[in-house]
Amino acid sequence: MKSFSQTYDVVVAGGGPAGICAAAAAARQGARTALVERYGILGGMFTSGYVNPVLGAVAPGTMYSEIISLLGASSMKTRNGQEMSIDSEQAKGLLLQFVHDAGVDIFLQTPVVEVLKEGRTVRGLVISTQDGLKELSAGVVVDATGDGFVAARAGAAYQIGREADGRCQPATLEFSLYGIDEETGITCWGGSDPVTLPDGTRYADFCKAANARGELPEHVAIVRIHRTNRPGERSINATQANGYNTLTPEGVVGAEVELRRQIGQIIRFLRQYVPGFAHCALKGSGSTLGVRETRRITGDYVLSDHDVETGARHDDVVVHDAWFLIDIHNPAGGGQAEGRSQPAIPYDIPYRSLLPQGLDNLLTAGRCISGTHRAHASYRVGGVCLATGQAAGTAAALAALGQVTPRDLEVTNIQDALAKQGAVLFDR
Repeated sequence: MKSFSQTYDVVVAGGGPAGICAAAAAARQGARTALVERYGILGGMFTSGYVNPVLGAVAPGTMYSEIISLLGASSMKTRNGQEMSIDSEQAKGLLLQFVHDAGVDIFLQTPVVEVLKEGRTVRGLVISTQDGLKELSAGVVVDATGDGFVAARAGAAYQIGREADGRCQPATLEFSLYGIDEETGITCWGGSDPVTLPDGTRYADFCKAANARGELPEHVAIVRIHRTNRPGERSINATQANGYNTLTPEGVVGAEVELRRQIGQIIRFLRQYVPGFAHCALKGSGSTLGVRETRRITGDYVLSDHDVETGARHDDVVVHDAWFLIDIHNPAGGGQAEGRSQPAIPYDIPYRSLLPQGLDNLLTAGRCISGTHRAHASYRVGGVCLATGQAAGTAAALAALGQVTPRDLEVTNIQDALAKQGAVLFDR
């Protein structure tokens, strides 16, 4: 196997929200950094997944604020917090330039195929490039793949799905529509949104009734309608594929076929029944599945239900005031698993949750960090993933440049570096 002649201080796997921030943060610390992305664009769910708006929040001063500003997001306050609407097409270029300008070597259309490991120490990755298999040696690797692919291949322990039966939240394909009449076109951010139809019927109740009549797909009990940055457009979060194992080829294809079929049925429902949508048409859709949940890599600390419900503080905090509702899309049916999304109190994400147990020179970032099923339902969203990526990339660079393992790195050094970047980590 041919190897690259130069190794890297930090190699980041996955170019979604967590990965782009991990790579940029590492490079800004002076680390020689590579970012490996299996698709031809960066941004993950923001771009390939067509997820809009960006949900979740963290304390001020992190890359979350930088990315939201870069993308020119517009804000709407809902029970989901501040929904930050972005332009997914515009984001493709802006996020690529963001990482490129940080000095990162970017590998696009390049999946990770194997992990280089000696004992418990991760040494790098094997990647499949346009001219064959290559080795990338690394001082520290950051797994921002969402599925925790690198950590799993390295032998990390992990959990999948809810503790009772292992079922995961369903997959979705988001899509956008144009041709909506702004005079009458509604929006709905979720099942508890009180928006009504002209006859006074609560829209969420109307969706449930349509589902019972078979006019919506089997598990689609609510069609969420979000504003975009352009008049006459809406972003739709509604399709739902339950029971598909998206860690297998068969599961990915099965979910894709099911969800593509659902898009047409949902558009017909909107045209027929929902004010302002009579002449709507499909503008675009995700080019990859929106996967909410797969592996949660078991770390030195497992972020708990209690942490998220009580706003826990941790001495080794690397993301402060992380927040989103405990939003569990029903793994076994339509709607929410707990009736509705449940409250959370802004909480800390500790550095230990980014350190896979039993492995050295590897950090996790994004939705695959260590936590319970319910805690994950809060921290899995894009806004929080941006900040865990920044924390992981900063720590990876400090460890690699200091020639220590991430586990042996003094957490105060990470906190000081994040504070210098502007991140607020402690209550004032």
